[in-house]
Amino acid sequence: MVFIDILALEEVTLLIAAVVLAYVGLLGLFAMRRNDPAGLRSALRGAAVPVGGLGALATAFGVWGEMVWQYPSFMASYNILFNDVYTLFGLTFLILGVSLALGQKLQYAGLFGLVAGGVTIAYGYQGWHLGLTKEPFEMFLLFGAFGLAGILSMPATLVADHYLAYPETTVTPVGSAVSVARRQPSIQTSVRAAQPITPTTSEGTPDESVAQKLVYHLPLYVSVPVLVFVVSMGLAAVAALFFLDSTLPAHLASAP
Repeated sequence: MVFIDILALEEVTLLIAAVVLAYVGLLGLFAMRRNDPAGLRSALRGAAVPVGGLGALATAFGVWGEMVWQYPSFMASYNILFNDVYTLFGLTFLILGVSLALGQKLQYAGLFGLVAGGVTIAYGYQGWHLGLTKEPFEMFLLFGAFGLAGILSMPATLVADHYLAYPETTVTPVGSAVSVARRQPSIQTSVRAAQPITPTTSEGTPDESVAQKLVYHLPLYVSVPVLVFVVSMGLAAVAALFFLDSTLPAHLASAP
């Protein structure tokens, strides 16, 4: 079997996936803080294509790697170490992308991510403990960061589903910012009967409707899981970039 090295490309997909999910998480958090369920649905629906596309690509690479056993004999265990976890990563993103596109509940994708995240941490720890790869600790950081993000996806998707189902009871208004135009009554008198008073602004223009914007309080049980998930995805992106930087020169220098 000819050795085909796609590990670097797989690392790039991990980096892109972490950045995309961190960005979507931030958009979702801002939408919930504004009590904007339509904005949250729009952000989630917009992420369906990149998330689903990454998931489909990763699943195809992972299944191909599991079937063809592309690594040479001295790296045989790498098929198990990398392709098992990468296939779970691809399936998680593929399921999430389909859920986002169809507007389904996200908690089932979060449940899949929870289990896959635990498995990923276990694989990463064993790879570090056995001293696999030339960068075992960096590899463990990568596996651990994505595994933790997968675990934290469960509470994040739960609160997102809850907010979309009950937006009116999830957040509460805590104040208002009211913009009121100054009124200056203009009283005109004449020899005829008194005319009606016409309210005007200080510039003399007719008064317009008062615009009111409520300020909302987002409960901690909603904001904390989403914020922690965003931070974990950011750490996963950093770990993916660090691992890519440490492995890419060797892969390019010894390409088959």
